[in-house]
Amino acid sequence: MSDRQPPEPSPFTTAIVRGALTRRTALTGLAGLAATGLLAACGSPGRNASASGSASQAPKAAATDLSEADKLVNWSNWPEYIDVDAKGKHPSIDGFTKATGIKVNYNEDYNDNDEFFAKVRPLLDAGQDTGRDTWVSTDWMVARLIRLGYVQKLDYGNIPNLTNLEPSLKDVPFDPGRVYSLPWQIGFVGIAYNPKATGGRKVTSVDQLLHDPALKGKVTMLTEMRDTVGLVLIEQGKNLANVTADDFTAALAVVQAAKDAGQLKGFTGNEYTKPLASGDTAACVAWTGDVVQLRADNPQLGYTLGEKGIPMFSDNFVIPNFAKHKLNAEKLINYYYDPKVMAEVTDYVNYISPVAGAKDELVKKDPQVASNELIFPSQEVLAKTQTFRALTAEEETSFNRQFQAVVTG
Repeated sequence: MSDRQPPEPSPFTTAIVRGALTRRTALTGLAGLAATGLLAACGSPGRNASASGSASQAPKAAATDLSEADKLVNWSNWPEYIDVDAKGKHPSIDGFTKATGIKVNYNEDYNDNDEFFAKVRPLLDAGQDTGRDTWVSTDWMVARLIRLGYVQKLDYGNIPNLTNLEPSLKDVPFDPGRVYSLPWQIGFVGIAYNPKATGGRKVTSVDQLLHDPALKGKVTMLTEMRDTVGLVLIEQGKNLANVTADDFTAALAVVQAAKDAGQLKGFTGNEYTKPLASGDTAACVAWTGDVVQLRADNPQLGYTLGEKGIPMFSDNFVIPNFAKHKLNAEKLINYYYDPKVMAEVTDYVNYISPVAGAKDELVKKDPQVASNELIFPSQEVLAKTQTFRALTAEEETSFNRQFQAVVTG
């Protein structure tokens, strides 16, 4: 759809492994989910070896593709993770239907990685259609889906706009060669603070966040293990690409000590945003897209990206086994890899676009957003990005159990 040539490769890291996401509204019933074993994906431990990915792989048979006869695609995504107009409609989806004649059943029923996984796994294990042709999973969950054999290889012949993929995102450890997944949105992890609640001081380091007496009892961290512990690991001089079990335990001990000292108010998903805006929370670990949204109403809010390194994550399209409209799903992915279309999405969700050329398109429509360094970061910032290495099933279970003991203990 576009003959735009990608720019020179940016120094995006090639390892994108994140826990859970983003500006989306997180589940509020954390305690209830814990009781049922479906703790928010942001930090939920594998419930058993099978849940974290050591089970035998699912049947590989693909369903008969009904795409040509049935002009339909079923897409599950996170809440508030696509463009919306004043009437509550999604202009980009309407544009896809107009361009292709394919209707989109769009569902915002992906509230949490593990919760969603628990819904679709029994169907995939039984060799049944999940009722979804594509969905958007966080990178670490993509690794699990691939490990279990639950997702299909993408047919690049149906995605010619793949040439617009940011070059350094074409090969990632959780999906070498991008065989099974393509990124939807990308974001950073940093420290947000409200100057009214900090006495006007800036919060520029994890050390300050966890030890400054002026912030005691007014600090929150994320229930996402990789983001919270990742920030501490980087502060300790570790590289997230080669974290060891001992590194992880040592970093987690620092978080535990801060909690024991009363420095921490608690651990949150996206619900940190309102307390931060009001000043009830002075400083917190936060995601870029949320901060961009909050700054629209309160430009005084501060946000710090680490000098030693910046955790980065991605959310990704996948196509599950037994999907009935695989071709239509690939046409949908292709549509969103048109820079003009992705610019529409970026203008609303305020996360980092994986599509080269989206910024050029957005400059024409919304130059203020196009100039926002948290949405289109500089090469200098990108050079500092790090991502948590891919974990084995056993490591994922162990790390999450340790982390949950701190979060809920």
